[in-house]
Amino acid sequence: MPTEPKAAGDSPAAANPRWLTADEQGAWRAYIRLAKMLMRQLDRDLHPFGLTTNDYEILVELSESPDHRLRMTELADLTAQSRSRLSHQVTRMEARGLVQRDACDGDKRGTFAVITEQGLEIIERVAPYHVESVRRHFMDQLSGPQLAQLSEMFGPVLEVLRKTRDRD
Repeated sequence: MPTEPKAAGDSPAAANPRWLTADEQGAWRAYIRLAKMLMRQLDRDLHPFGLTTNDYEILVELSESPDHRLRMTELADLTAQSRSRLSHQVTRMEARGLVQRDACDGDKRGTFAVITEQGLEIIERVAPYHVESVRRHFMDQLSGPQLAQLSEMFGPVLEVLRKTRDRD
């Protein structure tokens, strides 16, 4: 017989759930719809370049890192992907010549992801189009004070999620 999964902090919450109010439910659903629709649109806008938002994010992180390389574990954390999913993504990007893997000296289990010259050329070519897409679909819809408010509001949530991730 299947059992309910054990959630973090489970027991009192399961016995006495704190259901969302109508306002909380509306805010939550608006956020979820926004996040999904925005990422879908950004993906569509990157498609003509043969990239996904995951590809683009990895290329950005690598292009901005010292020596254009990051340990796979660090790259997974920066892109909020599981190590397994990132490994599969990097394998696909390697096949297209965008990145390569290098062994870590002194750490047989460690691996670096490194952006290739081709990957750098692509990110330099695509970045202006991607920034325009982000502006058109997100930034230009909000005022300066609204953007500041979003950063302020999401900061505490991100901090809790980082701490939770680091504990797991």
